[in-house]
Amino acid sequence: MRRPYTLISGDFVATGGMDRANLALALWLAKQGGPVRLVAHRIADELRAFPNVRFVQVPKPANAYLLGEPLLAAAGRAWALRTRAEGGRVLANGGNCVVPGTNWVHYVHGAYASEPVGGVLRQLKGQASRRLYLGDERRALWRANVIIANSERTRADLVAATGVPDARVHVVYYGSEAERFHPVSPEERAAARVSLGWPGQRRVALFVGALGDRRKGFDTLFQAWARLNAHADWGVDLKVVGMGAQREQWEQEARAAGLSERIQFLGFRRDVPVLLSAADLLVAPTRYEAYGLGVHEALCAGLPALVSRSAGVAERYPATLRDLLLEDPDDVEGLVRALEAWKVNAESWAPHVAALSEVLRGQSWDAMAERIVEVMERFG
Repeated sequence: MRRPYTLISGDFVATGGMDRANLALALWLAKQGGPVRLVAHRIADELRAFPNVRFVQVPKPANAYLLGEPLLAAAGRAWALRTRAEGGRVLANGGNCVVPGTNWVHYVHGAYASEPVGGVLRQLKGQASRRLYLGDERRALWRANVIIANSERTRADLVAATGVPDARVHVVYYGSEAERFHPVSPEERAAARVSLGWPGQRRVALFVGALGDRRKGFDTLFQAWARLNAHADWGVDLKVVGMGAQREQWEQEARAAGLSERIQFLGFRRDVPVLLSAADLLVAPTRYEAYGLGVHEALCAGLPALVSRSAGVAERYPATLRDLLLEDPDDVEGLVRALEAWKVNAESWAPHVAALSEVLRGQSWDAMAERIVEVMERFG
């Protein structure tokens, strides 16, 4: 494959589901040897090592995506026109650039509206951003020749939100990094706990997600945890991984509720594979999740994951694990019952989790990238 490829996205880095997926596609293309142009704010250092990769760096004033996006769109359009004139292929993400070619949708702005949080200025900024994103999303998807969605959920959402024909949308699930996320032996799990300073005798549940709004459902989990810890025999600790504007507020509420010993806020972490190796459960009562790479990676690590049935990744669950799917992310009592059921049934569910883990680890990031390029070559 020697035709040029131009990929337009904010970041090609290993953190975050969308960024990690974009990085995987860029790396696969780079390894094919043809010209690869990356129009972005940031790229991973490993991409810079390829002589056939050109990084078109776009400024991000004040480190704000809202200010950087018009610049990204302008640079993306210019490189898209040049690439298509050379007989190449172009891929953009969602509404970040209105160009002909392929559009890879990781999140549908028209499918979910976050509740406003913070001060007046923050709320006004959020409302203005949403209006901008909705318009850009619709224009970009109608301009694209072909659309790739990361789940059937995303396909349905983007068709409903924009009215694009369903036949133009192809679903390609995210890949896996099997060497990083895989089941561990009891000895490896014990070693991971020692390295983290976690007690060996207590079970640990993980929450991984931003604490900037209610989308990830931490408020529901917090209330459920408070009810469960009213009983002395619950015996499970909650570790919270993630940053956001509401983190300090949740820490204060945990102290006020007497939960400081039962809920620990870990902030941003780069050792998520180690955390998954040491934990017993992942909890993700998300209100909107186009896919859910964190849940996917937990399952690859052999960890049962409670997730909202509406999340894209829930499509991958077999019928034998239906009790791990949450019907309503606002239902605190429902989450309490699901957590209690996990504590009782974890051992009997383990073989089914292991089988799903094997399936998910069977599709690599390279396999995902190859499938996307097949779609681009045929329709883009």
